[in-house]
Amino acid sequence: MNPRVTAISPSLIREVSSKKKSSSIDLGLGEPSLLPNRAHFEEAMRYATQHGVKYTPNAGDHALRAAIARHYGYPAMERAENVCVTVGSQEAMYVALKTLLDPSRDELLIVEPAFPSYRKMAALEGITARGVVMREDADFGFEAESIAAAVGPHTKAIVICSPCNPTARVLSTGEGEKLARALERRGGEPVWLIHDEIYREQIFTGDAAELARIYPHTIVTNSLSKSNALTGLRLGWILAPHDFVTQAIKVHAWLASCADTFAQRVALHVFETPGALQEHAPWYREQRVGLIDALERTGLRYIAPEGTFYACIRLSSGVPSYDAAHELIERYDVVAIPGIAFGEAMEGWLRLSWVSSPDRIATGLERIAEYCFRNSSSSAATIER
Repeated sequence: MNPRVTAISPSLIREVSSKKKSSSIDLGLGEPSLLPNRAHFEEAMRYATQHGVKYTPNAGDHALRAAIARHYGYPAMERAENVCVTVGSQEAMYVALKTLLDPSRDELLIVEPAFPSYRKMAALEGITARGVVMREDADFGFEAESIAAAVGPHTKAIVICSPCNPTARVLSTGEGEKLARALERRGGEPVWLIHDEIYREQIFTGDAAELARIYPHTIVTNSLSKSNALTGLRLGWILAPHDFVTQAIKVHAWLASCADTFAQRVALHVFETPGALQEHAPWYREQRVGLIDALERTGLRYIAPEGTFYACIRLSSGVPSYDAAHELIERYDVVAIPGIAFGEAMEGWLRLSWVSSPDRIATGLERIAEYCFRNSSSSAATIER
């Protein structure tokens, strides 16, 4: 067996989610609950019945690549040649890391708390990965100064997920510009930014940095999974400078040949339909209003989501998040993801997904609050004794 593979632990998120019962209130997986717009599938089916479902070029259907580049309109990334269509954003990130980083000399810096796959992908490739942790007392908000100060002599790339999974914080334009200027002042070989934009369509603040507009050495990864409730379609992309994309296409070609042709036709219809990427956004904005109201009623410490469809709740002092997540399933029938799944910085927190109905979310939060306050009372009684 490959020792790099055997050394990587399975997904803690999936492990906890697998304990869900049929009666459970599921605040776990990052899975949209809305149904996709059938019009996108009908158009793809019309195309498939006329043309079949044949291979596309390795880089993806040219019309789709052009539509993606045109939609975002990032400077120097406005042509089809700036896009590689991938099997979801997870493959996009893996291809980006494998293409850019030389395991023998380069280091990956991960802005944390972060989705665990970045570290595991780096480990699979033998790439040195190091985290720069945002401050808990600032609710894990992005701080450019801290990120820039963490760059070392071997740092080749920085991964930033904004809006962030798990914290739901958003990198502001001001902090993004500070980071870009700090990296430019370093001189020498550029440090790349890899911006995971998968929650781009779930932003609830008017101040969100688009790193590809302010820093030329930026690679963007994204997909239709969260924006259009198409997680199982597995359709994503890399958007980056042409010289990088040319090399990334080679990696993608040997990993997957090409993305699913039917999925690409669905995606093309999304991009060619005005407003389709935002078709679910009003629902998330409305959900968030109810969520904040329900969170306020619990009396728990929480991080108000600036983006995504997650919220983070602080557990009682000293309660391990893994133990809490399992007890919540077993005794309270609520699924929540332990913060430790996203790194040591989030120990003592839970990540909640708020895509269920408002009533079930409110009930789930009430049960979590009951659990937390019971543990808080037990801890206080132990200290008194």
